[in-house]
Amino acid sequence: MKKVLFVCVAVMASLLFTNHTNAQTKIGTFDEESVLGLMPDIDKVTAALQSYAKDSLQVDYEYKVTEFNRRDSIFKKDSAAMPARAREQAVKELNQIKYQLLNWQQYQQQAVQAKQEELLVPYKQKIYASLEKIIREQKYSHIFRSDALLKSPIGDNLSIKVAQDLKLNLPKEVIEELKSQGIAVPAGTTAAPATKPAPKKG
Repeated sequence: MKKVLFVCVAVMASLLFTNHTNAQTKIGTFDEESVLGLMPDIDKVTAALQSYAKDSLQVDYEYKVTEFNRRDSIFKKDSAAMPARAREQAVKELNQIKYQLLNWQQYQQQAVQAKQEELLVPYKQKIYASLEKIIREQKYSHIFRSDALLKSPIGDNLSIKVAQDLKLNLPKEVIEELKSQGIAVPAGTTAAPATKPAPKKG
C-alpha cells in the first residue's frame, strides 16, 4: 500500500512539475533581417557599402596592381645583380601582393561584410534593446530564429513586436494577418510601401 501511494505521489508530483514548467515556457521567434529591412533609412547602409567598394576597395586594388607591376619590373631588371637574401625578400613580397590580387574577390567580400557590420551597429542596438525589453516584459523563456520552427503563431513573432515597438511601418500582409488573427494593431500603424531587404552581405 505504501509503495502504491509513493508511486501515486511521484506521478502527481511529476505532473504538477510538468504543468508548472509548461506554464512558464513561452516561445517566440525572431528574425533580425526582417526588422532591419523595415528601418526607414536602411538604404543609407547599402549606398555607403557601394561607395566603400568603389571609392576605397577599388582604389586599393588599382594601387596594388600598379605596385605589383612596378616591383615586378624592377625585380626583372635588377634580380640578377641582387644578393641572394635581397632576391628572396623581393620574391616573397611580390608573391604576397600577387596572392592578394588573385584572392581579391574573397578579400573584398570580407572587407564589405566587416564594413556592413560596422554600419549596422546603431540599427542593431535599437533592435536588440527593444527585443530585450519585450522578452523581459512579456516573459518569453525561449527565442528561436523564425526559420527554426515550422510554424509559430504570429502573435509570438517578436520581429513584429520589435517593429511595432520601434514604430516602424509593417508590410500590408503582416497587418492583414494580425487583424485576421484578432490581434490588435496599434493606432497609427501603417503599411510599409515595400519591405526593403537588409543589406546583403558581400
